[in-house]
Amino acid sequence: MDIVARNNVTFRGQGPATILFAHGFGCDQNMWRHVAYAFDKQGVVGLFDHVGAGLSDASAYDSQKYSSLHGYAADVIEICDSQGLKDVIFVGHSVSATIGVLAAVARPDLFSALVLVCPSPRYANTDTYVGGFDEADIDELLDLMDKNHLDWSALMAPMVIGKENGPALQDEWRDSVCRADPEIAKAFADVTFRSDHRADYRKVTMPTLLIECSDDALAPAEVGAYVQAAIIGSQRRILNASGHCPHMSAPAEVIDAIKAFVAEQGGRQAA
Repeated sequence: MDIVARNNVTFRGQGPATILFAHGFGCDQNMWRHVAYAFDKQGVVGLFDHVGAGLSDASAYDSQKYSSLHGYAADVIEICDSQGLKDVIFVGHSVSATIGVLAAVARPDLFSALVLVCPSPRYANTDTYVGGFDEADIDELLDLMDKNHLDWSALMAPMVIGKENGPALQDEWRDSVCRADPEIAKAFADVTFRSDHRADYRKVTMPTLLIECSDDALAPAEVGAYVQAAIIGSQRRILNASGHCPHMSAPAEVIDAIKAFVAEQGGRQAA
């Protein structure tokens, strides 16, 4: 299978770094347009769509492969291998933060650093862990998605984008969700919200930047604190922003955070 066509892989820019951007649930690579352009002169910028999203080849969807996030991580590894990428700085939003963690743990030789934007290794609460949702809440959300995709997207959009960030961005996210194959989207939502990869986050050993919003219902502050403690030596940047998509609602702040981190990694390699 043509991996470039399967995942609608695109590359642009030039420079010493290779930066691969991965979108979150309900999104596609276009959601990075406010951020990715800023790195065209710093390195090679790669973007792609997960199977079932954007302009990917939905016929490549395999329900068994994608029954866990490991299937999506395998795609990231295949993209890197097929293009001969090395020392990749992986920038993953939301569920793609976890996908990047899984890829980096499986193939640390491919990656030099991780940038995790609003990461969450587990969305469900336990007696000792705050993920943001009770199991019953997740059951209700996924049940609504199964029954009425439009109502579900209307309920989720203010939570994902942030109520303060206006209807335009919320409508863009809803339109993106509704363009995706509904069956694939439902399965991706299920594996996203029911997965638990806390143990995998503790296996990360490479330089990692955590970017989060000060007000995020999907990944509250307790999650950010957990991730920082789980990934030894990770840096945590909390933006004065709301919602779960700061690359859309506060792109300048995200660009600044990533540029500073990339420059720091370049300095370490030079030394």
